[in-house]
Order: sequence, then C-alpha cells, then structure tokens
Amino acid sequence: MVTTVKNRRFEDEDSGLGVRHFQVFLLFFALTVAYALRVNLSVAVVAMTDAASVNPDFPEYDWPEKTKSLLLSSFFWGYVITQVPAGQLARKYGGKVMILSGLAICSVLNVLTPICARIGGWQLVCALRVVEGLCQGVVFPSTHTILSQWAPPKERATLGTCAYSGNQFGTIIMLATSGVIAASPIGWPSIFYISGGIGCVWSVVYFFFGAGSPAECRSISAEEKKLIEMSQASEVSSAQELPKEQLPTPWLSFFTSPAFLVLIVAHSVHNWGFWTLLTEIPSYMKNVLGKDIKSNALLSSLPYVCMFVMSFVFSTISAQLSSRNCIKTVTSRKLFNSIGLWIPMITLICLGYVDKDQSELAVVLLCFTVGMNGATYLGYNMNHIDLSPNFAGILMGITNGVANIMSIIAPLIVGFIVTNEHDPEQWRIVFFIAAGFYLVGNTLYVIFGKANVQPWNDPPAKPRRNSTPQVESQH
Repeated sequence: MVTTVKNRRFEDEDSGLGVRHFQVFLLFFALTVAYALRVNLSVAVVAMTDAASVNPDFPEYDWPEKTKSLLLSSFFWGYVITQVPAGQLARKYGGKVMILSGLAICSVLNVLTPICARIGGWQLVCALRVVEGLCQGVVFPSTHTILSQWAPPKERATLGTCAYSGNQFGTIIMLATSGVIAASPIGWPSIFYISGGIGCVWSVVYFFFGAGSPAECRSISAEEKKLIEMSQASEVSSAQELPKEQLPTPWLSFFTSPAFLVLIVAHSVHNWGFWTLLTEIPSYMKNVLGKDIKSNALLSSLPYVCMFVMSFVFSTISAQLSSRNCIKTVTSRKLFNSIGLWIPMITLICLGYVDKDQSELAVVLLCFTVGMNGATYLGYNMNHIDLSPNFAGILMGITNGVANIMSIIAPLIVGFIVTNEHDPEQWRIVFFIAAGFYLVGNTLYVIFGKANVQPWNDPPAKPRRNSTPQVESQH
C-alpha cells in the first residue's frame, strides 16, 4: 500500500511543475551563457580580421588562418585540464559552488577580450581563452552532478535534454547576433562586452536562487523532496552506508568497464564532428558559399536552431516510449545515439560534394546534419547517470575531458587541411573525416554500450545503519 501511494504521488507530481524544473531552467541558462562565451570568438574573429569590410571604425588584426585556428582551439587547452578535478570537487563541495564560480570568472574575462587583443595581440587573447577554458571546465561535470541529484530516473532524459539544450540556445543567440553587432556602430568589441555582461547577470541570479541538491534548497516542498529521494532510492544499494560524496572513487573500475570506455568513444567522436562544424561554419559560409558577415552569422546559427528544436522533438518521442514501456533504456540510448551520429554521417558525405553555386543545398545539409545531432542528448549524453548515479559528475568529467582533446585537434586539423579557404575539395576532406569518426564511434557504442547501474557504483557491502535514501552531495 505504501508503494502504491508513493507511485501515485510520483505520477501526480510528474504532471506539474516543481522546484526541480526551475533548477533545470537555471541550468539551461547556465549552459546558454557558457556556450555564448565559448563560441562568440567564432564569428567575432571574422570581423576582427576583416574590419575594413565590416566596420572600419574598429581595430583590424592581420591573423592568418592557422593563427585563427589556434585561437579557436586554445579555449580547449584549459578546458580539458579541469574536467576530472571538477567532477571530484563538485561531489565534495556541491555543483552549485563549482558552476557558479567557473562561469562568473569566465564572464569577467570575456569582457576583457578586446582590451587584451589591443595590448597583447593574438598571444594575449590566446592566453585569455586558455584561462576561460580552465574556468568552463567545471560546467559539464557540475551540471551532471546537479542533475543526478534533482532528476528522478524517469525524468532524467527529459530534464537532461532541457538543461543541455541551453548549449544550442547560447550558440544560436551568439551566432545570430554577432554579425549584426559587429557591423553596427558599437562594433565587434561589443560581442564580448554583451555576452560577458549577461554571464555576470546570470551569476547573480544563480547565487540567490540556484541549489545544488534538494537538501540545499529552502523553497522545495517536503513532498517534492521526498518524491525525488524515493524515486532515486532504487538506484542506491541496500549495502550503501556512506553519503555519496564520501564514497571512494573506483578509478580502476571506470577504466576497465567496456560500457564506460565506449561511452568515452561516443562522446569523443560526437565532439569531433560537432566542434569541427561549430568553429568552422562561419569560415565555410564566408569563403566557400560567399556569404557576408550579417547573412553569414544568421545562416551559421540556423543549424543550431534546428538542433535546439529537434532536441525537444526527440525528447518528446523518448518520453512517450518510456511512459508506454515500449523499449528498454539501453535500446533507447542506442537508438537516439544512432540517429544523432549515423544520419549526420550520411549528410556530411553529401555535403562534401556540394558545388559553390549550390549554397542553398549546403545550408540545408548543414541544418540537417547539426539538427540530427540533437538526438545524442538522449543517447550517450545521459548515459553517465545511467551507469553510475553516484559518480555521474566524475564520469562526465572524464569523457568530456577526453572528448575535448578532439575539440582541440579538430580546428587545428582544419587549419592544416584547408590551406585555400575557397577550395571546396579541401573542405570535403574535413567533412569526410568527421563522417568517418561518426561511423566508427557509434558502431562501437551500439555493440558495447549499456544503460544499467554498474556494480562499481556502490562501495563494498557493509551493514546499513540508516535506511534513509542518500542524495549525492548533500551539504
């Protein structure tokens, strides 16, 4: 009877909005800010190196393509370093502290970018981007840690998609507006001033209203708090004695688990293709398709509008499949990951054969490629919490750290392959490489991927002293 009441309460709460949804809403804007700060240089660098044709009232820098590729990849040099430590720190001190401090510092540094370019050239901008990367390295591990505490298992895919769709929203806003801002009287420096300023505003809001877990939240109702804890209780071993933040980290088990190793591969190949396109689409639009800075920025953002929209379409489909118990969680993860990687693989190959005078077709293929990538939010992206709710933040730190080595390499490879920015055949090689990564990576994920809680999620069995379900990082 008690179980029936609990289940009914869960269903009733699930039909409405609660504090957990507000916290996910704040995470959505956190990731919006993070990606706006991350990608603003992709469009701004076009104006910074061609100010004469965009807005001659502002400084212009003579940076060759290899230097621009270096600048675009430098963010990730710092980004990969803090991934794994961030997962550990988020478990110890809470996800809120880590994500708030990281984004607040990054926002202030972003405002300083035009000054650094003026006084120190590309070298100082490069150093600044490295430090920004160090700050943003905490974002994904902290987000996963927070989600693992707030999201009931049945809502995990939906709430995770809502939070991580902020990636696309930030990308859309930044790519769509940067060209207009650069060509306006306030010029390209305002791209950094505005995005950094918005980040500072978010930091203030999150300081007052954000919470790392239900235990930290003063506004959550007792009923919703109990709902979240009881829904997560099935993933807590009856032998688990310590609070989750005090559990020893099973490093060896992580790296000897085939399910986790293929998760690293799936995340890495996705990042290769995603960041190749994200950092290079503005250059491709300008030099191959012949689009000016304003139309370039709007068209560059269009693929991410498609991804933003499609992520919610896929989330709705996933929620329906889950509520009707049509397919197992592992099947759902592999299905959506295949949609998100194998379909873009085909369209990237097609994109390689588009001629210069077929710009409309190229834009359609880019939109389809990036739009289908939205399905991966319901694939590998939530798989860390499936495998280990206790260590989800650390697992995300590891996979995101390795995957973003790809984010460093990809723009550099483009810089070496594309020696003539106007040559479609050189861009074809870039697209083919990304397609090859998608093929191999998802094949391994489909064969070896899992979605059940792994044995190493829990410590060695000991008599349990307290039957109250624990929630990760309760402080």
